Amino acid sequence: MTDVHPDQRVGVLADSQNLYHSAQSSYSRNIDYSALLEEAVGDRSLVRAIAYVIRADTPEEESFFEALREIGFETKIKEIKTFADGSKKADWDVGMSLDAVTLASHVDTMVLCTGDGDFARLCSHLRHEGVRVEAMGFSNATSDDLLDAVDEFVDLAEREDRFLL
Repeated sequence: MTDVHPDQRVGVLADSQNLYHSAQSSYSRNIDYSALLEEAVGDRSLVRAIAYVIRADTPEEESFFEALREIGFETKIKEIKTFADGSKKADWDVGMSLDAVTLASHVDTMVLCTGDGDFARLCSHLRHEGVRVEAMGFSNATSDDLLDAVDEFVDLAEREDRFLL
């Protein structure tokens, strides 16, 4: 495991749906993405920050997407799919994983802002490639598989005053 040092190049990938649902279900509050990005990077060098979002056609979402861009996130937006039976689906797991693998050769550390255990295999792959992997999420909504697969975990619940609006 590599230690944290100021020369590190960092990539930050934020699973906005996962963070939103975790923050809403436990606190009925929203994530402070500015604090999230600041904490993820620290005194290291940011290479790229991407927030993966879903367009659900709510009135406030365009201002949310704009705010993310002003903070320094590139936004990747996916339309929500509604199926014939009325069920809805939209997730960025594959897109986030592909971006992480693509970015791996350009960063020393990848910070995944999610609690989704589906990313555990990705973490193992990145670490095998020599990338330090950190995750940020709410411990009560984070998979043990993900916790076991990362070099470091930042529990947003421990400092909700900093990470929640």
